[in-house]
Amino acid sequence: MKKLFFLALGACLSTTAFAQRQLTELWETKDLPTPESVLYSAKNDLLYVSLIDGDAMAKDGKGGVAILNLDGSIKQKDWITEMDAPKGLALYKDLLYVADVTSVWVIDVVTGNVVNQIEFPGAVMLNDVTIDDNGVVYVSDTRSGKIYQMRNNRPAVYLENTPSVNGLKYSNGHLYALVGPELWKIDANKKSSIIAKGFELGGDGLEPIGNDEFLVTCWGGLIYHVKADGSFDKLLDVRGKMNTADLGYHPQSNTIFIPTFNNNSVKAYKLN
Repeated sequence: MKKLFFLALGACLSTTAFAQRQLTELWETKDLPTPESVLYSAKNDLLYVSLIDGDAMAKDGKGGVAILNLDGSIKQKDWITEMDAPKGLALYKDLLYVADVTSVWVIDVVTGNVVNQIEFPGAVMLNDVTIDDNGVVYVSDTRSGKIYQMRNNRPAVYLENTPSVNGLKYSNGHLYALVGPELWKIDANKKSSIIAKGFELGGDGLEPIGNDEFLVTCWGGLIYHVKADGSFDKLLDVRGKMNTADLGYHPQSNTIFIPTFNNNSVKAYKLN
């Protein structure tokens, strides 16, 4: 009897430990012109959404940033306008940093004023942004395969030979980067190690969800859950139906926000 009990308990624990997480769609906000990135602001309890509104490389002044409430309702669709093709977003204190082709915009989120636009020499297509605990900014350039570092509004190449680098996230003293179909961990000495590899497409969005686990999106329509041991599960495969660009994450409710790019909407999913 005792042996049967422990066998049953072991089977139950095994099932729990290896159960794959699931996504449940919650809402969709439409009529957002080419959304590329969503960023949750814990301080303001809202979502910033970058809108390319055109070609991802065009310097055409058509792009901008919208603000959504957490229920998907639009708070301000044209909060920032006259950008080019804005992509990745990052917050430090009351400043929002936005990657836009070859420059980074700095916006005061309290006033809504653009306080700086910093050109990155040699940049081709700046894509994602993250900021460390001291306010040092890191920006990926997907087309040139480089990561830039910016201190005191002065950009410089930080790492080269990071082919197709896109999503960036600074967490717990390390810089994490999606380099093609791989997730890299980079320490303060620029030493990198591969955490996970073998995504079916190049990575786009990256969000830590605790316990050394991550959510990864691939622009072509894939969402992965990466576990601490580097293994991963595919949570969503909508290739050919919609894009899954640079996601946002609300940790308190385990909600993720997916910009669908060419489908011109943002979708929210519950992570179970």
